Amino acid sequence: MNPLKRRQIFERFRAANPDPKGELEYATPFELLVAVILSAQATDKGVNAATRKLFAEANTAKAILALGETGLIAYIQTIGLFRAKAKNIIGMCRMLLELHGGVVPAERAALEALPGVGRKTANVVLNIAFGQPTIAVDTHLFRVSNRTGLAKGKDVFKVETRLNKFVPDEFKLHAHHWLILHGRYVCRARKPQCGACLIADLCEYNAKVTV
Repeated sequence: MNPLKRRQIFERFRAANPDPKGELEYATPFELLVAVILSAQATDKGVNAATRKLFAEANTAKAILALGETGLIAYIQTIGLFRAKAKNIIGMCRMLLELHGGVVPAERAALEALPGVGRKTANVVLNIAFGQPTIAVDTHLFRVSNRTGLAKGKDVFKVETRLNKFVPDEFKLHAHHWLILHGRYVCRARKPQCGACLIADLCEYNAKVTV
């Protein structure tokens, strides 16, 4: 895909949705971090249902650590992999208190050192909580990037690297939100809504669905 097409794609996304937002509910960087950890292999809707109750009772590292794993599980057991996530979140809270005074750091290395925090989670937190132009590659974004020809790659790191190279700087802050939302609601895995796609004429997918 040539640079002009890429720019046109993001110009259209910006025109249609100039200030895109993620769908996880949070009020602080810490709440966002917990929600993103919980969102792995889970829906945002399911995570929000659990965190509304959890955050009403415990929304700081100290408060969640006081719950312990068993207490935390009571709030998140409707979410997939809840036992592993509870262990990671308790470990994350402990380390956050010991190393950062309970404050979520705004540096990648410090974030990725926390239990349950990988590159994608760190990218989401850095972007949404701290306004850094990072691109978090989830399954939706990976699919859209490869399917459209925007940035092809066999793994998420390759796609992230190429997006960081190809996406014009002025669009990087919101790029991952636009692409994730596009993949979630339009460029779906099984039934892409090509007829309703605002970038269909720019997309290089060879098997567009016309109905």
